[in-house]
Amino acid sequence: MRQLILIVACLVAGGSSLKAQNYSAYLFTYFTGSGPGAEQIRFALSYDGYHFRALNNDNTIIPGAAISSTGGVRDPHILRGADGKTFYMVVTDMKAANGWNSNRAMVLLKSNDLINWSSAIINIQKRFPGNEDLLRVWAPQTIYDTKAGRYMVYWSMKHGNDPDKIYYAYANDDFTDLVTEPKQLFFSPTNGACIDGDIVLKDGKYHLFFKTEGAGAGIKIAVSDKLTEGYVLQDRYVQQTKDPVEGAGVFKLNNSDEYILMYDVYTKGRYQFTRSSDLEHFTVIDQEVTMDFHPRHGTVMPVTAD
Repeated sequence: MRQLILIVACLVAGGSSLKAQNYSAYLFTYFTGSGPGAEQIRFALSYDGYHFRALNNDNTIIPGAAISSTGGVRDPHILRGADGKTFYMVVTDMKAANGWNSNRAMVLLKSNDLINWSSAIINIQKRFPGNEDLLRVWAPQTIYDTKAGRYMVYWSMKHGNDPDKIYYAYANDDFTDLVTEPKQLFFSPTNGACIDGDIVLKDGKYHLFFKTEGAGAGIKIAVSDKLTEGYVLQDRYVQQTKDPVEGAGVFKLNNSDEYILMYDVYTKGRYQFTRSSDLEHFTVIDQEVTMDFHPRHGTVMPVTAD
């Protein structure tokens, strides 16, 4: 495990357990592409969820080479822990230059202040038997399972000629390892490929946003009363563009009942932002959003003034 000391402009260590009403800004973590220097973790800040500015002049916050087995990291997801003061981040351990079927690992990161991060590489093929034909491990995310009292990591994997499927496993208390066998989380009625999962809890129901692959690819939602099973597909696309998209990320606006669904319009080199109050109907709000950087697949987390 490695320890990183990172000095980040505009981020200062926080303290006690926090309530939602103390959130006053948003932290956007992202990477920028597949070229040299792009597969690194970067941060941006927004005070309203609409206008984002890059921290550290859009330079690397956490270098991919310092924490990964491949030299690059992609698809960062960041989460505030259930205690309000611990932060968890997971990323794909991958360099696109090595090919889309080249990676077998993810990286788990943990911090108490958003500045100092510990990290651990989890190679799924080496860690768990029965994955000899594993081709790729993509886009991990973390959610706290209140019933289990543990952090659950979920991600997509492709084995042999099978489509990509979304799996889950539980992390240990130190967030340095996965301690349960990966199990399939969502079962597509068509057995089609599913990647880039993002789970949002609303009104007691878990909404799993994911991207389908193949003909008619796009973002769909499956809903369940339980975190780890029973997801029922809502068989319609929710992206508000005809261009290809990926990397759906949903965050709730502070002191509001509205949510933002954003996604990477990757063939156009841009993001699209949409707004919803029910996670069923989404309205494009691109005209209200500004960014002084060009993100790829990333996520947003509420933060306090500290």
